[in-house]
Amino acid sequence: MLIGGEWVAARSGATFETVDPFTGRAWAEVPRAAAADVGAAVGAARAAYEDWRRTTGNERARLMRRLADLIAENAERIAVVETTDNGKLIREMEGQLRGLADHYLYFAGAADKIGGATIPSDRSNFLIYTLREPVGVVAAITPWNSPVLLASWKLAPALAAGCTVVVKPAEQAPASTLEFAELIAEAGFPPGVVNVVTGFGPDAGAPLVAHPGVDKVAFTGATATGREVMRGAASHLARVSLELGGKSPNVVFADADLEAAAGGVVAGVFAAAGQTCMAGSRLLVEASVHDEFVALLAEQADAIRLGDPLDPATEMGPLAFAAHREAVERHIAGAVQDGARLVCGGDRPPGDGYFVQPTIFGDVKGEMRLAREEVFGPVLAVQRFADEAEAVRIANATEFGLAAGVWTSDVRRAHRMARELRAGTVWINSYRAVGPMAPFGGFGASGIGRENGLVALDEYTELKTVWVELSGAARDPFKLG
Repeated sequence: MLIGGEWVAARSGATFETVDPFTGRAWAEVPRAAAADVGAAVGAARAAYEDWRRTTGNERARLMRRLADLIAENAERIAVVETTDNGKLIREMEGQLRGLADHYLYFAGAADKIGGATIPSDRSNFLIYTLREPVGVVAAITPWNSPVLLASWKLAPALAAGCTVVVKPAEQAPASTLEFAELIAEAGFPPGVVNVVTGFGPDAGAPLVAHPGVDKVAFTGATATGREVMRGAASHLARVSLELGGKSPNVVFADADLEAAAGGVVAGVFAAAGQTCMAGSRLLVEASVHDEFVALLAEQADAIRLGDPLDPATEMGPLAFAAHREAVERHIAGAVQDGARLVCGGDRPPGDGYFVQPTIFGDVKGEMRLAREEVFGPVLAVQRFADEAEAVRIANATEFGLAAGVWTSDVRRAHRMARELRAGTVWINSYRAVGPMAPFGGFGASGIGRENGLVALDEYTELKTVWVELSGAARDPFKLG
């Protein structure tokens, strides 16, 4: 683990293995942190903070640009590590890692531009202005589906703002975060500015969230876990940003380009084997084209090539670990029990690895578990609608509000839908597009706060108001103002 600029084992000497989901065999061994290791990491971040927060924006930006260069140079190597650790396609991971450099370049450009404003005063003897200052030590807790990307969504704005960070990756896929930490050290960041601890939630995650030396917790993961994180952070009133689950709708109108829409639906729910918070796991189709579109989609789903995620020809890899495949299979069995119609898939394909076939259910009703619960796997729930009003009603009939897709050739309808859908991101005639400049986050049970975009800097800064009395005149001490 990286703590205070040093590579260290867990103080107990404990380790654990991480498993390649394609082979089902352990392939790496990493330290198993406990509360003492977490305390050391937070202490290192706290010690580094006083100097780092005073480091100029220009210097922070220089280090971030150096890190971006190293990411570009090492993208292929880290992509292989992450693919081996969590089963995501190498074709996706290489592109994701190369594009990751842009996140650090984007926020490096903002590091020397974080400032406040002069506020017009209602009295002539006061100058009023604001300052933006770093929030302090940040605990960044990341999931197993995109560990380095989602760590960077937190690291890049935090470093630009002048915060120090302790990263705790998910225990199912920690290796790529440790590899990435090597680049942070090589880039020349001062010791303790970024620290990485690896371990399990109860042993390392919970002590990190509840540590009184942590000023903010940035978490990405399941909604149930997010609620526990919020409780832990509340014990010492740490600020939180939570990017949680989703049950996002892809809405296809009859006037849409159905071929393009089918490709977008496939990207939304079968890319990454559906293991993404923004998965378009609900498909809403206008009744007049419902049967035609579902048949087209089933044909494409059946043709998806499953296999070794390190093979560039593979189109869908395994689920990340055995217990998660079992959870997805329970959702499939539950959908059948509730009366949904299995259109395609639903089984394990022959061979090794934690695979589940691309699965589509039709005749899904709003009260069914498949329409309400996040599966986080390659399982699509299809519902039909009669008109725009019904589409909005069905789409918004969820506790989640992370993302949505709309497929139509009517530009007026597209904008109406974008306004009516209760989601943090709405894609029009597209799906699963993100970038460092575009805020991302959700409504309701999908979380609190936003990542990416300049608004993300607000998550890592405190706003301070300064009043300066200009006249030097005495005032009545018992009168406000």
